[in-house]
Amino acid sequence: MPIAQVNQTEIFFTRLGSADLPVLLFSNSLGTTSDMWQSQVAKLCDSFHIIRYDTRGHGRSASPKGPYSLDMLGQDVVALLDYLEIERVNFCGISMGGLTGQWMGIHAPHRIERLLIANTAAKVGVSSAWLSRAAQVRAEGLGSIADTAEKRWFTSEFLSAYPDRVAAMVETLRDANQEGYASCCEALAEADLTDQIKNITCDTLIIAGALDPVTTIEDARVMQRSIRKSVIQTIDASHLSSIEQPKEFNTAISEFFLSSLTEL
Repeated sequence: MPIAQVNQTEIFFTRLGSADLPVLLFSNSLGTTSDMWQSQVAKLCDSFHIIRYDTRGHGRSASPKGPYSLDMLGQDVVALLDYLEIERVNFCGISMGGLTGQWMGIHAPHRIERLLIANTAAKVGVSSAWLSRAAQVRAEGLGSIADTAEKRWFTSEFLSAYPDRVAAMVETLRDANQEGYASCCEALAEADLTDQIKNITCDTLIIAGALDPVTTIEDARVMQRSIRKSVIQTIDASHLSSIEQPKEFNTAISEFFLSSLTEL
């Protein structure tokens, strides 16, 4: 199992595709793993050298005792790239992974070719709600969170059409490390890049879910107004748009990372 011993923890990662191709790094959302990108890997591995990793506290990465911070999550990525001896990547992150991508664009711009941030915001949610969720998970486990996740992640139409796939994702969340999840909630509680994203200088594509109740189209517009070289693309999906509308999401990836920004 490929494990990078970096930043005083262990980060699980996978690599697929020719090393001669453009490098594309995927960053997962809260409560999921790098497996969430399977639909992207299947369609894009002939065009990109794909790297996926499990954010600390998730999946096969370690879940060291917190507190965690967005700075820590971003430094994990920098250290992973150093470990892999990769200087620059195209970065695609969703939700929490989108915040990590914004951090990279601000604090490690020399490591980013282009940035795709999906279903995210400069400040995701309300700090008090994240802290309450962290406390709930520590006290009660991830069961109660898992029971309500599907309605935050997907539209009712997707839930009806793909119940088995949704159930598998919910079980992944239910079986996750509760301390790692809670510590990431605390990182999200303090993460606020509203005043810093104006410093992102790379070409940036912001994907918004038209039916996303967590990070809204208005959140995307706030980011677009601050990030000078950015555009918004709306997808007819809820919060996990890469899973709900993989064909449209994959097309957006290909068109953005393999063409000029003005062609979008």
